[in-house]
Parts: sequence; structure tokens; C-alpha cells
Amino acid sequence: MMTPLLQRLMADTGETPLTYEEARSLARHDDADVRAALARRADTMPEVLYFLAEDPDPAVRRAIADNRATPCQANLLLSDDEDPEVRLLLAQKIATLAPCLSENERDRVRCQTYEALARLARDQIPVVRQVVAETLKDVADAPPSVIGRLARDAEIAVAAPVLAFSPVLTDEDLLEVIRTQPGTARLSAIAGRAGLAFPVADALAACDDVEAIAAMLSNHGAQIREETLDALIERAPTVTLWHEPLVHRPRLHAGAAQRLAMFVADTLVEALMLRKDLDPSSAAAVSEVVHRRLRGSGSTRETGRLADFGPDWRRTLRDAHASCLSRRTAHALGQADVAIALSDEDRGRADAVAVLATLANVSPFAVAAAVNAASAKGVVSVAWKAGLSPEFAMILQRQLAHVPPDEILAPTDDGRFPLSEEEMLWQVEMFCDAESETDAHHGAALPRPVHVR
Repeated sequence: MMTPLLQRLMADTGETPLTYEEARSLARHDDADVRAALARRADTMPEVLYFLAEDPDPAVRRAIADNRATPCQANLLLSDDEDPEVRLLLAQKIATLAPCLSENERDRVRCQTYEALARLARDQIPVVRQVVAETLKDVADAPPSVIGRLARDAEIAVAAPVLAFSPVLTDEDLLEVIRTQPGTARLSAIAGRAGLAFPVADALAACDDVEAIAAMLSNHGAQIREETLDALIERAPTVTLWHEPLVHRPRLHAGAAQRLAMFVADTLVEALMLRKDLDPSSAAAVSEVVHRRLRGSGSTRETGRLADFGPDWRRTLRDAHASCLSRRTAHALGQADVAIALSDEDRGRADAVAVLATLANVSPFAVAAAVNAASAKGVVSVAWKAGLSPEFAMILQRQLAHVPPDEILAPTDDGRFPLSEEEMLWQVEMFCDAESETDAHHGAALPRPVHVR
């Protein structure tokens, strides 16, 4: 039969608190269920709870770990408990309690609580560390040392919540993680932070992680410099994952909108045209690009050759090349300039050839020869020499040289050019040699082609 004392313990009504003598007697009871019941009570004296923190039965220690009345000394003791569930319950409790410590709390209490939290942040069981991370991820006055350890945790499930949300992390902390632990999941977590600062956005853009950059572009709170955004748009024609977030970026400047309209899908072009933040002249520029695209579909660009631009196409090409050379002194030419040239229905192919020749530092007639021959190898080689991407080389084969689909050379599985550097050097030199001889027959007043050695 249960004694009146046990009946009061199990009832746990709180109407008649246990005396110190009663609690001490129950703490030594042979039945672990009795000791666990005592460990769960909020009115059990702190010294008795501390005594029970060393109970041999893990069920008793779990009750102590879960009891908010447990003194901080006992919490510190349990942070090294051999039972994982004890530590997990303690993590769930203490991570919630620690940020609530007021400035009036005694330093000893704060230190012991934070020390227990620091131990739990180093726990060998990932789920314990994850509980601490999830609880502290948005706490402004969480211990910086604990947050720093969690942010650098080897387990992404632990690090990601803190990297994505913790206000305790500084820009320097984030830059260190980007520099030392550049994994996609970590970078994407950082990329989604509210109010992402310019230096961190620059570092993410420079890390060349496609998914993380897409996450940053989708983050409308991210502060991205105009020049950083322009550099990403330069690379964007072959990275479809960036197209939609770029189109929907807030405060998109006019030049960016116009360049995006040249290569994104039709549905995204429509979204560009519907933006409310473009001034009338910018909206008109985007509209003009769209109309050029519409006129270009099914035109002679799809099947014509460079010579179809007129009887004096060599002069046209020479003038376009001279213009590119002068532009190169004013600003850096790049992949986006080739894409812009391709969007022009009337002069697009000639201008694209001229830009390619300028970037590759070869004769425009050598590039024209590769294009007119619909040479997949020649166009890939020119793209490589021009410093363009393997993916963009596919676009050039299809849209500029009209290489048949089954002959287009795609990048290798690891994203490299499909030809060796030796073969690409040979291809460029071959077309340079061929056009050097042709220029002599035409009497072209053009510098000799640059040979690749």
C-alpha cells in the first residue's frame, strides 16, 4: 500500500509542498519511479534536485534535465551526462532559458548556464547541437562564442539555422565561413540572410557557386552592388537558374533590364515589361529589345550567311571591328556584349563576329571564316580564345554559325571545353592563316591576323 507521503508525491497537486526531510527521504527511495516523480516537481528543493542529478537511473536524470527548477550547477553537471537523451532534454531546456537571463542575474549563474550551453554546443550527438542551434538562431543576446561554434559546425543541420538567421554573427564571421567552408548548403544559408551586406554579397558572387548565387539573387533584402549585379548578368545567359531571380530583383537599373531582355525566356521578358520601377526611357529600351527578338524569329538570321548582309560585307565587318577596338579602350568587353550583338536583327552577326575577334585578339575575317563554314570546332576554339564559357560556345554554334543540332559540340561532363587546348590553338591558327591569304587577294587594309603560338 502507498503511504500518505507517496500519495502526495504522485498526486503532485502542489497544495502541500514537501518538507526538506520528506524530499530527502524520497530522494533515497529504492523505487526509481518515486525518485523520478520527485525529480519532476517544480517545488523540490534545489539541493535535492542537484543530488538527483547524479542518480544511477537515467529516467531520474532525464526528469532533472527537463525540470526548469533544476539549479544551474546541476545543469552543468548534466551537460556531460553519458545518456544522450539526458543531454538532449537539457539542451531543449537550457537553450530556452539562457537568453532569458536578465542583467540582474548573478554573474555566477550566467557563467554556469553559458558554460553548460557551450558544452552542449560541442556535444558529440549532432541532434543535441541542432537543438541548441534551432533555439538560439534568432536570439539577439545569445553567447557569441556558442553561436560562433555552431556556425562553423561540421553538420550542416547544425550550422545552417545559425548562418541563416543569427543576428549575433558579424560580417567578418560570415566572410570567414565563406572563405574556409565554401559548401553550397552553407553559402546558400548565408545568401538567404535578411539585410545581407555588400561585402558578404560580393564574396558570395566571387565564390562561383551557382545555387548560392541564385539564393542571393532571390533574397530581396540582399544588398548587391550594381557592378556585382552587372558581372552576374554577364555570366547569366547560360545560367538559367539565375534568370527568374534576376528579372525580379528590386531596384533593377535600366541597363540591367535591357540586357536581361535579350536572353531570358519569353515569360520572364513579359515580367520585365510589367515592372513598375522602370522609368519611361528604360521601359522603351526593354520594349525595343523585345520587338527585335520577335522580328528576329524566323528571319534570315536563322539561315543566312554573313555575306548575305550585302555586297560590301567585308567593309561592314572591318568597321564593326574598328568600333569594338575603340570601345575596348573605354570599357571591358565580355560575353554579354556578344549576346547583345546577337539580339540585333540587322547587324547582329557582323557585330557578334567583331566582338569575338576583339576578345580573341584575332582578325575578324578569321572568325567570319569559322562562322561561314559552320565549323563547330572553329567556333568553339574562337570562344575559348575569347575567354567565353563552354556553355556560351554552344549558343554561338547554334545562333551565330547555325551548326546543325547533331553536330554541336557540348561541354564535357565536368563543364570543360570539348576540345584540348592544343587542338583549339590549331583551329584558331588555321582560320587565321586561311584569312590572311584571303585578305591579300582582296587588298584589305586590315592588320595581319594575330597568330596564336
